[in-house]
Amino acid sequence: MVIPVHDVNPVRRTPVVTYALIGVNVFVFLFMPGLSGSVAGDSTLVQTCNLHAFLEQYAAVPRELIHGQLPQLVPTGDARGGGCVLGPPGYDKSPALSVLTAMFLHGGWLHLLGNMLFLLIFGNNIEDRMGHIRFALFYVACGYAASYGFALLNADSTDPLIGASGAIAGVLGAYLVLYPKARVWVLVPFLIFLPLRLPAWLVLGSWFVLQAVYSSGEGVSEAGTVAYAAHIVGFLAGMLLAWPLKPGTPPPPEPRGLLFGRRARPRHTW
Repeated sequence: MVIPVHDVNPVRRTPVVTYALIGVNVFVFLFMPGLSGSVAGDSTLVQTCNLHAFLEQYAAVPRELIHGQLPQLVPTGDARGGGCVLGPPGYDKSPALSVLTAMFLHGGWLHLLGNMLFLLIFGNNIEDRMGHIRFALFYVACGYAASYGFALLNADSTDPLIGASGAIAGVLGAYLVLYPKARVWVLVPFLIFLPLRLPAWLVLGSWFVLQAVYSSGEGVSEAGTVAYAAHIVGFLAGMLLAWPLKPGTPPPPEPRGLLFGRRARPRHTW
């Protein structure tokens, strides 16, 4: 609906955890099996089978999280006769630990870049307010809440659940609680990309409403390909965990002027 590009909300300290999370996500994505073929658009069957085997081992699977039922046969990474070879898993998988590893896996460049953009813009302020260690714990907690919340709603699903979206949704929920009046520069697709400066409550509130609509299956052709319910649970978890910090949170600067154009720029340099 809108693309955030910057928020008018300065920080007091370098968001090292936010930067580290972005770096790890990018690093892991670059070394995921099958990436080279997917980028070039010519993935071979072997690359596809390697990717399926990799996801089976490191992605979170709702059925495994809720019932603890691990498959007896999994993709081995080999291809034969036009399909992927199945065999007994040669590893011991912990469903609970797979939630953590799944947070750093992404299904494509758009998935990765979209998540990292939101984390970069909104994560620095939440880290600044919570501190480095508490922010890291908060991020992981929101990711776990999102994954298990989605799994409870889809207990028999065997589709792998990957991505940092649930954890980052928690960051967005915390931002809405702590800085609802902060101004956010966004690009709105209206014939051209129109730059506007909007309040965070409008940007993030509309994002949450959109996730709720999509999770119901409205407005999308294949709602099952994106775990919108995980976004909702992560967002609510972030709001809940950040709520105790609200009374002591200093308000963001209030820039004057219009919501668009040159006069929308803040009058103070931070």
